[in-house]
Amino acid sequence: MRRTVAAMGAALGLMISGSVTAQTAPSAATRDAQEAAASTLPPEGARDGDFVTRGFIATLPDPVIRNLAGEPVWNLDAYGFVDGPAPASVHPSLWRHMRHLKHHGLYRVTDNIWQVRGFDLANMTIIRGQTGWIVIDPLTSVETAKAAMALVNRELGERPVSAVIYSHSHADHFGGVRGVIDAGDAAAGRVAVLAPDGFMEEATSENIMAGGAMLRRAAYQFATGMTPGPQGQMGSGIGMAVSGGTLSLIAPTDTIAATGETRMVDGVALEFQIVSGSEAPAEFNVFIAPERTFLAAEIATCTMHNILTPRGAKVRDARAWAHYLDEAAIRYAPQSDRVISSHCWPIFGRAEGTAWLTAQRDNYRYLHDQTVRRMNRGETMAEIAEGLSLPDDLGAEWSTHGYYGTYSHNAKAIYQFYLGWYDAVPANLNAHPPVERALRMIDAMGGAERVLALARNAMAGGDYRWSSDLLQNLVFAEPGNAAARAMLAESYEQQGYQAESAIWRNQFLAAAADLRGAGARRAATQSTDLIAGVATQELLDSAATRFAPERFGARRLTIAIELTDRKERAVIEANGRVMIGRVGSLPVQPDVTLRGPRALLLALLFLKQPVAMMQGAGLQVEGDAAAMQALVDALDPMPQGFAIVEP
Repeated sequence: MRRTVAAMGAALGLMISGSVTAQTAPSAATRDAQEAAASTLPPEGARDGDFVTRGFIATLPDPVIRNLAGEPVWNLDAYGFVDGPAPASVHPSLWRHMRHLKHHGLYRVTDNIWQVRGFDLANMTIIRGQTGWIVIDPLTSVETAKAAMALVNRELGERPVSAVIYSHSHADHFGGVRGVIDAGDAAAGRVAVLAPDGFMEEATSENIMAGGAMLRRAAYQFATGMTPGPQGQMGSGIGMAVSGGTLSLIAPTDTIAATGETRMVDGVALEFQIVSGSEAPAEFNVFIAPERTFLAAEIATCTMHNILTPRGAKVRDARAWAHYLDEAAIRYAPQSDRVISSHCWPIFGRAEGTAWLTAQRDNYRYLHDQTVRRMNRGETMAEIAEGLSLPDDLGAEWSTHGYYGTYSHNAKAIYQFYLGWYDAVPANLNAHPPVERALRMIDAMGGAERVLALARNAMAGGDYRWSSDLLQNLVFAEPGNAAARAMLAESYEQQGYQAESAIWRNQFLAAAADLRGAGARRAATQSTDLIAGVATQELLDSAATRFAPERFGARRLTIAIELTDRKERAVIEANGRVMIGRVGSLPVQPDVTLRGPRALLLALLFLKQPVAMMQGAGLQVEGDAAAMQALVDALDPMPQGFAIVEP
């Protein structure tokens, strides 16, 4: 079953590569906007340029990392073109940001701490223990993690890995673990694996229910299939991109539940700060006491983060996020000679690290408090997002800028966190769906040609927001209107060029590629490790979200399940309305009994393999096999992508 169950939350298993780039040149309005943006940026300063290269030791001579089949999964030099002045097709602040993020290799942080940066979306942090290497965050892919460890051992001397630490439950911080350790060593206690409390549940389940939609939206967020370049993909704000290798997972052998908990890991004293519920639902920071170094994981990096990711997730708590940063600035920064993160570059110096954490704290707190303030005086989420911006004094710290999250998106997320999507305007309570609304709007404005004329005028005046609003309605009303599609693609590209946020840029350019028929809609695959880690109840509930009762009919069906490899029992009850899965006891008189390893059940429910075929593979089926097949037939196939910028 390795990498065969598609679209069950593999939004991070995507390689950013391909041949798609934007097709239009920067307009005069875009060139003017870039010049205006450049005039508002803070002084460049020497700090980040120094810190991003400080301690460099070496990188790989061959920049391309490949899988066992020889296929490329990562290119270290993909952003080597970022040099010199910013072209008009890239926001000058984003260009400056990528000039720093493009660096890759092994870097010394202290005498006993190193980082491998630029080998994946995240950083791998290495600590010298008494007997071996302590690895924090082993990247997304087995292939990139293995290459990173090979570089470490080549440059610092061969040592075994004595411990792995997952800072949080996102795949770019654990997926490469089998590239650095063997699962048998962890199971035998020869290698410790530490994680925050709740890690396994969150790591395996975050994208299960909404996996299909998240995957499709992630293709926009990360610009899947788009070539890096001045008119293409420009990183992801927190790193270059996401590697396209093999995702893995090894369960923790120890978990941390409370701030202040300590562990002696291979002779190194570590103290943990729990920050769960901020950037990830299960997350901690690590104070490496003997080295006076604080790892801020992902609650503090070189950019403002997302309170709600564009790919989709549960809304995060901006107030809690600010409180955690306040605690870090007060409790840990005064003891730390350097602050490192799981993305981007370190901040060296006790005063510098404290100021850096404080600025990021104030950024999230300002964003939260001013959103709530405006919300409570009656402003809608759109009005708040339009009126709130990064204060000038906070903007003097480059890491508060929105290369990943944005004030606009985050203000709306905070509004949603407290009040939901509805703005209390009754016209929005039961508005027409997009296509029906678009048809009426186009008719009210005088037809397609009139809308095209209005859009051309808006484009000529540089009002790309209005042009795309007009044209999106026209494309939804007339999906085959080639002129509307082409003009909307151009409008999106100009907005992408002007975006400071890498992932806003990605979404605009990916949408333009879709309109031209060049977008990527690849289905992702899921690793055996992640599937094994998902609770059976979660999988049964996920399968139930694909149940089509109109195809199943009025019958009733009870299925007993015995998973022989996991020693689990479960039951599925289906009727003309719902499909209910329940782990625990078996029904007294089931219509069907399934007995076999869980992989065969997954093939049945998720890949929709025929019952007879699964019997041939070893699944024991007792009772009404035809009724079981009727249930399989009533399940929708796994999502393979859907239209976003057209009906």
